[in-house]
Amino acid sequence: MNKISVNLVVLNGEKYISHCLESVLNQSIISNSRELEMELNILDNGSTDGTKKIIQDFVLRASDLGFTKINFTKSKVNLGMWPGQEELLRHSNSEYVVFLSVDVILDRDFIKNATAVMEAGKNIGALQAKIYQYDIGDHVKLEQKIIDTTGFLIHRSRRISNIGHGEKDTGQFNEPREIFGVEGAVPVFRREALESIRVSGEIADKDIFWYGEDLDVAWRVHLAGWKQVYEPSVIAWHDRGTTKSHTHGYWWQYIPRVNIRRQLPIRKRRLEWRNTRWTRVKNDYIINILKDLPYILWREVEVLGYAILFEPAVLKELPVFIKGLPKMLKKRRAILLSAKTSPSAIHGFFK
Repeated sequence: MNKISVNLVVLNGEKYISHCLESVLNQSIISNSRELEMELNILDNGSTDGTKKIIQDFVLRASDLGFTKINFTKSKVNLGMWPGQEELLRHSNSEYVVFLSVDVILDRDFIKNATAVMEAGKNIGALQAKIYQYDIGDHVKLEQKIIDTTGFLIHRSRRISNIGHGEKDTGQFNEPREIFGVEGAVPVFRREALESIRVSGEIADKDIFWYGEDLDVAWRVHLAGWKQVYEPSVIAWHDRGTTKSHTHGYWWQYIPRVNIRRQLPIRKRRLEWRNTRWTRVKNDYIINILKDLPYILWREVEVLGYAILFEPAVLKELPVFIKGLPKMLKKRRAILLSAKTSPSAIHGFFK
């Protein structure tokens, strides 16, 4: 069995793929003499640009350099990011798995340091890296130390934010800590933790497609009794694109960024609204909802008001949300029936 798998799901990623794959090939554990088994699994989700050709050329070059543990799978249809990652798990044979996004560049010691942390804590189910922002271009520059995320923070209103997003790193994130959830750009999972959250045979909920899967998986990993930790020695860079300056806050904080949000596809904005609420329906304890009901209701009023004023098309997702509720409630029963973490322990992460 390999110690760790790097699993990359990509769709039309020719803008990023070379930089991403080079960062995998340049990992220190490949070039040094220590025995630490690593494999790379890649799934192309039906790309129509030059992504597949770039990957094929990379596989040949990596093989010439001695890195032969690469599996390249092609799908004719877009399975989605997290269902695609679940498909790659079928090709993986490892204790730990990195869910890599194509717009991420790994620090040279990412795999070495991540593996050391996971090995030291047998109850760690998921690891969050310190992720910086970068902008893709003719020359990728990684010198700027602006935080992209150090993990998910969940508020009593159930608002989700990325810890540190947009802040200059001055050392305020130099200490490891336990967090509510790992963000989806490049989380590291213990495979046993992923297997423990299967519902009806699925790890990733295929009904929560494209947006919000990372929050759903992180919440269920917590419910299954695993710790999630932030580790500052594990470093990566992420080009978040149009959402770099977009943070989740109070409704009036969204108004100056209306034009920025409009750069996001309306389908994604609709899925953001729907999937975060389906995730809460599936995973949130009733007693915790009752404790925080004033915060939750006020937040929903804010979101509704913003949608009516600036994004009325988002509300077209409401019938889909309601139609899917019976299925989400069925999944909820299965999830909470096997939950190992108490409501009070979960509620301790709500700020």
